[in-house]
Amino acid sequence: MHSNRIKSLLEDIRFWIIFFCLLRLYGITNPPLEVAHNWRQTTVTMVARNFYENDANIFYPRVDFAGNKSGVTGMEFPLLNYLIYAVSLLFGYAHWYGRIINLIVSGLGCYFFYRLVMKYFGYKTAFNSTILLLCSIWFAYSRKIMPDTFSVSLTLAGVYCGIRFFEGGRKWTSLVGYVVLCSAGILSKLPAVCVLVVGLPLFFSTKYEISAKIIFAIAGLLLLIPVGFWYGYWVSYLVEQYGFQHFFMGKNAITGFREIIAELPLTLSQFYENAMKFSGFAVFILGVYFAIAKHNKLLTTLLLLVFATFFIVIIKAGSTFTHHAYYMIPFVPVMALTGGYGIAQINIKWLAVVLLLAVAAEGIANQQHDFRIKKKDKTLVNIEQDMDKISGKNDLVVINSGAYPTPMYFAHRKGWIAFNAQISDSTFITGLQQQGARYIIILKKTFGSELLLPYKKLVSNDYYDIYGL
Repeated sequence: MHSNRIKSLLEDIRFWIIFFCLLRLYGITNPPLEVAHNWRQTTVTMVARNFYENDANIFYPRVDFAGNKSGVTGMEFPLLNYLIYAVSLLFGYAHWYGRIINLIVSGLGCYFFYRLVMKYFGYKTAFNSTILLLCSIWFAYSRKIMPDTFSVSLTLAGVYCGIRFFEGGRKWTSLVGYVVLCSAGILSKLPAVCVLVVGLPLFFSTKYEISAKIIFAIAGLLLLIPVGFWYGYWVSYLVEQYGFQHFFMGKNAITGFREIIAELPLTLSQFYENAMKFSGFAVFILGVYFAIAKHNKLLTTLLLLVFATFFIVIIKAGSTFTHHAYYMIPFVPVMALTGGYGIAQINIKWLAVVLLLAVAAEGIANQQHDFRIKKKDKTLVNIEQDMDKISGKNDLVVINSGAYPTPMYFAHRKGWIAFNAQISDSTFITGLQQQGARYIIILKKTFGSELLLPYKKLVSNDYYDIYGL
């Protein structure tokens, strides 16, 4: 009886989703200083903190590295940022709320993914696919303060609601859930639209009434209206109105294609290395083989639809896709589905289990480093208290972190980020002084390198110097 309960528990995907969520609570309160994309996380947290400290209008997100400007700029719709702000109203501001929010939403996204796969491919494929998803790039990025797995999860939940509208006798609550969740997901991160296309096969099925398809299509258009407004008008309006550009809106197709071709081996590595690691890619190829061999039209259709949409994302991103692993996230669910299907076709149970464990082990082992912060990087959290001793919160600063805004977030100041060569130019510094710069922070190890300046040194340690202008 006891063994049956254990078996039942281990076969319940909810157990594994909760288990992986608990596993990723390790270091959950860490500052956003892990090696992979700390800069991307701090651009989320500084917007959230500005909602909390300055202006809570969600239509006017602002960053801290726009010099003496307001910092208001066009960017992704700041839903994750605003949720951090909302939690901060209750408990006071802390960056790690973003980690928890993303982890919870991404966990729910895995569950809705499981429910979708279960509906059309059965338990074995659904279970295998969800485990693969949990151990993919999703493992680390679902606890980062970034909108990538967050946005895909919301869209997965929305698609599930949309399909329930067809299956459940046209429940209008499901249709509302489809519109709201998909719209929120795609607004949070535009590439999440790749997930939306999985609903297209419904239109080619004779199982559903024409009237249901028309309503579903109208709902699909409705959910894209706020997306079109935000990315088609509002982002550029904010950039033009407030004079600061931060958000990457992509490149023209020809430029993007040329960049992809120029670095094709590195581009392809996003699929076979970063998405689900090497063993995960192997089971994905296995799934592709079985889908073709067994004439699984639904799986091959979904794979082609999602890839066609995702290819547009790749071309629009160009070299940015090649050099940023998180761009793969919208495509990973369909890779996990395909890999899960491939494993499910193996009739030798122990071999299927070994394959699943091998992929899980490689995925987790190659991402565990992301749960720790290097000692030298942690010193950045001390900059704010040192600055508080010598300056006010509104004093503008210059930091030699190059293109990285991360140190500006930890200084809890506003100002400019620059390279050593720029800061060494007295004309450059004089120009910033005239715009209101009062201090220079020279990072010696993390995000910068040592630089001696002819100004009064106010704070000095092994990791950074602070000069007064």
